[in-house]
Amino acid sequence: MNFAFTLALAAALAAPPVMARIEEPAFDTEKSSGDFEVRRYAPRIVAQAEVEGDLWGASNDGFRVIAGYIFGNNVAVTGGGAEKIAMTAPVTTEPVAGKIAMTAPVTMERTGDAAGGRYRMHFVMPARYTLATLPRPNDDRVKLLELPPQRMAVVKFSGLSGEGKVKEKTDELLAWVKAEGLEAAGAAQLARYDPPWTLPFLRRNEVMVPLR
Repeated sequence: MNFAFTLALAAALAAPPVMARIEEPAFDTEKSSGDFEVRRYAPRIVAQAEVEGDLWGASNDGFRVIAGYIFGNNVAVTGGGAEKIAMTAPVTTEPVAGKIAMTAPVTMERTGDAAGGRYRMHFVMPARYTLATLPRPNDDRVKLLELPPQRMAVVKFSGLSGEGKVKEKTDELLAWVKAEGLEAAGAAQLARYDPPWTLPFLRRNEVMVPLR
């Protein structure tokens, strides 16, 4: 086992306890069947940005824009200085496809083919904030929005989350939604819970679809 792999393994094995301390949006589980769930999410506030490119490139660009906001590229509503905001999970991505309601944690959406398109990414803000108390972004690509309660169908999976895997899991989720007599109400979203150095078999990923 080489030194680089040993370091990567140690970092990945350390990731689950760290991520366990990161705030995640509140929800109730309405139905569960293996890797599939129906959840009811409480109202939440998100920081959102739209970016262009393929899934990998747009994910990186969107993450940098919103991470810049939470790490201090902002103006606090009291005092006038910058304010750091605690990171939350997951980071979610969905394709932007016309008039589709934005949903869930940190998200991205796409229009166009796999080679490129427009995506929406968002981070859910820590529950202690309101729109009135969140610092104001310096980057006008970052938008702060309050989302209403929402019902979501979810499929959980580990491993890598490239275009092919996301399509496979989206197809599985939509087939399950149909079999359960439910109705999708928007674009599928990719939610990722772990830092990029986490070994694939330890990663928590989800595809999420809003329901009517």
